[in-house]
Amino acid sequence: MITVAAPEAQPQVAAPAAPEETVFRSKLPDIDIASHLPLHEYCFARAAEVADAPCLIAAATGRTYTYAETRLLCRKAAASLHGLGVGHGDRVMILLQNSVEFVLTFLGASFLGAVTTAANPFCTPLEIHKQFRASGAKLIVTQSAYVDKLRHEAFPRIGGEDKDNALTVLTIDDVADTPEGCLAFWELVTPADDAALPEVSISPDDPVALPFSSGTTGLPKGVVLTHGGQVSNVAQQVDGANPNLYMREGDVALCVLPLFHIFSLNSVLLCALRAGAAVMLMPKFEMGAMLEGIQRWRVTVAAVVPPLVLALAKNPALEKYDLSSIRIVLSGAAPLGKELVDALRARVPQAVFGQVSVYCLLFRSLFHRYCLAK
Repeated sequence: MITVAAPEAQPQVAAPAAPEETVFRSKLPDIDIASHLPLHEYCFARAAEVADAPCLIAAATGRTYTYAETRLLCRKAAASLHGLGVGHGDRVMILLQNSVEFVLTFLGASFLGAVTTAANPFCTPLEIHKQFRASGAKLIVTQSAYVDKLRHEAFPRIGGEDKDNALTVLTIDDVADTPEGCLAFWELVTPADDAALPEVSISPDDPVALPFSSGTTGLPKGVVLTHGGQVSNVAQQVDGANPNLYMREGDVALCVLPLFHIFSLNSVLLCALRAGAAVMLMPKFEMGAMLEGIQRWRVTVAAVVPPLVLALAKNPALEKYDLSSIRIVLSGAAPLGKELVDALRARVPQAVFGQVSVYCLLFRSLFHRYCLAK
């Protein structure tokens, strides 16, 4: 007869103790992050208070728009987009250099709960199409100089008779210069009724921006940035008792870095709007025009990147201009060496220098199926 011994009782193993939580708190008060607000409402929170103060300065034309004018035009742009069928969750592509129309389109889409994806207008037609297709953009806002890129065979036909398969393109040029099949941006925006805007319920988790980037390797991919995440990002930079960027009412921020990059969009444009400061928009970098603009509009906050710092530090033309208004120099996108800092500080000794190293620290960003470039 075979007998089987009873199994030995297994010792009880205690569950591992939960790790001790350690929270490091600043001695300064917490920042009240209004992440329940849509991005446009958060950025324009002080618009009524600074209604007559300059908001956008178009350096190319010399035209200045007050906060009251800018907010109204954003609402008119939203009404125009709505009239073209853009609604909550739809994507709009901006194919522009820095301009007033870029700002109006971006914030106008935000009013509707729509999502903006901004592309570099100097990309090739196929590169632009890849982002257009991956983002699912419903229409494109651009200027006539780039329309030929959108006539590439990869794109739907601009203004075609088949409305379901036609590409809607708005151009910001004068009405007389509007290319065939395109719509004139200002012809739609100027007469638009901002009171006709629909009531839109926007959640903090709703996307508002869809920037594309490949980092240093690979193909570009879209990153969904939410209203709540964008508000949190701007708040950590300019809100509270000890903001990272001491931007304030009365400041004039230099916006020469492209708005289709997140550094310029967030740390320059959106932070300036939140602070009640003005933004001097330059469509491209030209040393003489930039220095003249800094002198004319008394720029106080200069957002730069290391190659621009090098150009400024080594260019003898700086001696011809009054740059004494600059109080802050912000460098981002890449490390800035001590030698470059010292060289530029010798030119603008009154300025405080800062390195912006993290633009998206608090973004609640997700990679969505529709935004991955294929």
